[in-house]
Amino acid sequence: MKNYLWILAVLLLFVRIPGANASSPEDTLTHPPCVEEEIPHYVANRTATKPQIDGRLDEYVWQNAPRSPRFRDLISGMETIHDTRAAVLWDDEYLYIAYWIEEPDLQATLTERDAPIYQNNDVEFFIAGSDGYYEFEINSFGTIYEVLFFWDDAYKAGRYDTIEGLAVGQAGSKPFYGVGYKDHPRGPRTGFFKWDFPGLQSAVYLDGTINDSSDRDRGWTVELALPWEGLAVLAMGDRRSLPPKDHDVWRMDFSRFNQYKEAPPSDDPGGWAWSPHGTWDSHVPECFTYIHFSLDDVVIQ
Repeated sequence: MKNYLWILAVLLLFVRIPGANASSPEDTLTHPPCVEEEIPHYVANRTATKPQIDGRLDEYVWQNAPRSPRFRDLISGMETIHDTRAAVLWDDEYLYIAYWIEEPDLQATLTERDAPIYQNNDVEFFIAGSDGYYEFEINSFGTIYEVLFFWDDAYKAGRYDTIEGLAVGQAGSKPFYGVGYKDHPRGPRTGFFKWDFPGLQSAVYLDGTINDSSDRDRGWTVELALPWEGLAVLAMGDRRSLPPKDHDVWRMDFSRFNQYKEAPPSDDPGGWAWSPHGTWDSHVPECFTYIHFSLDDVVIQ
């Protein structure tokens, strides 16, 4: 018995207990900055009625689709000054995304596609594959910015470099190391900053007057339709079904960034999200919301 206890004691010196010393520097490289148990889960219903992509969100399917909780501070998870919510629907052809954005003073300046939309007030959407992820941003003018990223450890191994238009040097490719979370355990990425999602549809609707601070606005809404066939490049790594099957789970991120911040004593960073990341960085797929696809029709519930 004594020998057994001695061996056990020695083993414990070399085995790190999961969760122990979670704040130590080495753990920042192996644990994402968010808390797994706090990541939201959402059921995306199938719709038999195709929404018209006009940004208005006044159709029955959107009025009855389950909406996300109010977005929270991207870093702290605290409550935010304005309401922001999102919803997800799908059918055999498209993934549909909607945003409801409370905004008392509609402002935008950028009108050129792939301009740095994050320099305006915007909403953003990310969708993760096993080897990379897609980023979409839009401002209240309806100007969009999009990037396709691949993790460097998978880029050549997955033969993404052989896909037309996705070789290094094409589609505005540049190395990317994250924003605030620089030590991601998968390392650097390559971003294709001029890649366009094939067949993407997007629209915004303004409930107010843009760039006129003399009145008070209600806000704006955003509506997206992404063809499943355009997501084939993200589905390659794990060969996920397109469209998804009943109960398939994907990871997606939904956020909002503002050029203004709530006044002190608030510690508002200006970035809000459905699933807070615990860091100033949207590019952490491990913190994305879990989207569960359901064959249940939103219309008949």
